[in-house]
Amino acid sequence: MITAKELAKQLNLSEAAVSMALNGKVGVSEKTRARVLAAAEEQGYDFSRIKERQFEREHPEGNILFLIYKKHGAVVADTPFFSELTQGIEAETRKQGYRLLVRYVYEEDSRTQFSLAAKEGFGGAVILGTEMDEGDLPLLSLLPFPVVLLDTYFEGAPYDSVLINNVQGAYLATGYLISKYRTQAGYLSSSYPINNFSERADGFYKAIRKSGLSPSRSIVHRLTPSAEGAYSDMLELLDRGEELARCYFADNDLIAAGAMRALTERGKRIPQDVAVVGFDDMPLCAYTSPTLTTVRVPKQEMGRAAAKRLLDKIKDGLPPVKIEVGTSLIRRTSA
Repeated sequence: MITAKELAKQLNLSEAAVSMALNGKVGVSEKTRARVLAAAEEQGYDFSRIKERQFEREHPEGNILFLIYKKHGAVVADTPFFSELTQGIEAETRKQGYRLLVRYVYEEDSRTQFSLAAKEGFGGAVILGTEMDEGDLPLLSLLPFPVVLLDTYFEGAPYDSVLINNVQGAYLATGYLISKYRTQAGYLSSSYPINNFSERADGFYKAIRKSGLSPSRSIVHRLTPSAEGAYSDMLELLDRGEELARCYFADNDLIAAGAMRALTERGKRIPQDVAVVGFDDMPLCAYTSPTLTTVRVPKQEMGRAAAKRLLDKIKDGLPPVKIEVGTSLIRRTSA
């Protein structure tokens, strides 16, 4: 299959002239355009990509935007969790005949990027708001098309949200620890404040109170929400001789994995001395030593739900809803 570059060389024309002829742009004579098109057709040039680009320009409403918002990057990273969300969104948009464009937006140039997206006229947008806070909401008002927030929720904001039932997941995990070890559970809390972690804290303390225990007696360690960061932070507090709980719920699997590594290096056996439960069920859970008990989040299903809600909203115009996706506890050997 011949390329535009090869056509240009064969016809002794510039690549720019061949591109203008193939794309129907002004700048070349009708005679040259006819010559290029005839040669392209004869030699099997793939016109489908031109047609796709032309369709995208003429029908921007057929394009769906997935904006991945990164404020500090400590939570939203290139991990399987977020790639599975993307896969779910892409599967649903493709199924319904839309094209998905994925873009990263960083806090420092967020207003410019949101303004640019508004001018491009997408059919709608799914916005990964994991690292967003209420101060970022004015950015959403820049977009003139329907929006669905993924992995976050803001009370009083007029936007659809699809997110994890964080309270339920943390409640399940903490209740399991209390029941199994017959003692007060500790909490490996993220040192970065985001909505998901705040809700997981609510679930943790709800389980503590439900068991008749005092929340003030729970041992809490604040750790960086990454494997390396949590490892370093946990080593530091262990070396300071801080009191340890018999078992811990961690805000995410990365915190759990980092803390387990530090505990093991300082001679603690898991789960015999200290038990740990994570949250998210990332692939690493099957490879930690011991394997990590965790809360499973149906990530692709979350992505699909967000895309489906957005496409329904584009077609019918619907009032905002909050959709919470349930979780389940996956028992392995760390607790």
